[in-house]
Amino acid sequence: MTRAPSLLAALLMAAGCASRQVPAPEAAPSSPSPTPTRTWTATLHQDHPLVGRIWDVAGGRFVDEAALRTAVASTQYVLLGERHDHPDHHRLQAELVRATVHAGRRPALAFEMLDVTQWSTVAASLKKHPDDAEALAQALDWANSGWPPFSLYAPVFNAGLEAQLPIVAANLPRAQVRELVMKGPEALPVELRTRLRLDAPVPEAEAKAVREELDRSHCGHLPQEMLEPMALAQRARDAMMADQLLGLVVGNGALLITGNGHVRKDRAVPAHLMRRAPDAKVLSVAILEVSPEALKPQDYATPVGAASLPYDYVWFTPAMPEDDPCKTLRERKPKTTP
Repeated sequence: MTRAPSLLAALLMAAGCASRQVPAPEAAPSSPSPTPTRTWTATLHQDHPLVGRIWDVAGGRFVDEAALRTAVASTQYVLLGERHDHPDHHRLQAELVRATVHAGRRPALAFEMLDVTQWSTVAASLKKHPDDAEALAQALDWANSGWPPFSLYAPVFNAGLEAQLPIVAANLPRAQVRELVMKGPEALPVELRTRLRLDAPVPEAEAKAVREELDRSHCGHLPQEMLEPMALAQRARDAMMADQLLGLVVGNGALLITGNGHVRKDRAVPAHLMRRAPDAKVLSVAILEVSPEALKPQDYATPVGAASLPYDYVWFTPAMPEDDPCKTLRERKPKTTP
């Protein structure tokens, strides 16, 4: 069946980004210990009580930055979430990369934004310009990649290149994602399909949650017959990123830079890592924007369709302005005749 290519663009660029609609809070959080003074680039809600705070989900408490740095530096596979176009999120990611190196580890630095067909391009660029992030961006033709401007990601790449960390292209190529949506699992070679476990049944509760998330993220305008194919493509991207981390020949683990939706432990990259390597140590860090209606960390679970926050840690930041993603679709919807 032929699928509408315009619908694929949203999956390719935004499937890993969590919704930011937040329900009303129950109560304000207890005051955690003071956080270091920061200069934020984002301007919205800088006075929100959660800004700069770090929430330890399992511990049910706020922790300081030193505790998060220690957890990141001591874990084999660390997934660092983001809103793709948020400059503060990339600055915090870069800090955690440097903290890991400072602690004596040299993990690979993997990116959702690079797909596995770009491995040779990355290698050739780094061989010629080992410490030049801008040269790497030009070699990758980042300006025409569809991702936000490279200037936002430059702090993360610079942190990795300064320490001469291996740079990993982790994502499934977009052409294969399109093929998956149009043709199903058979679009991938049998060996890859088997390795990614795409033929394995998905628990119905998980499948339903993913379909509902896709429906919400497309403002209820995604045809119902598209939900399952796009859910498959999203699962394949998560599985591929996990696969690339597990296949690294370096022995110091990896840090993955990716959207917040891909770091959730219940069904995204961490879940694939833990299924295939049950003994691996995996840490999920979401970097989330605050909302004025949500004053407690737990208030941020419902918007991502979870009963509790599906991460190990959440680092809260001010918010960036954004257009209503559903406005255009609402305006295109035909008016009913009275």
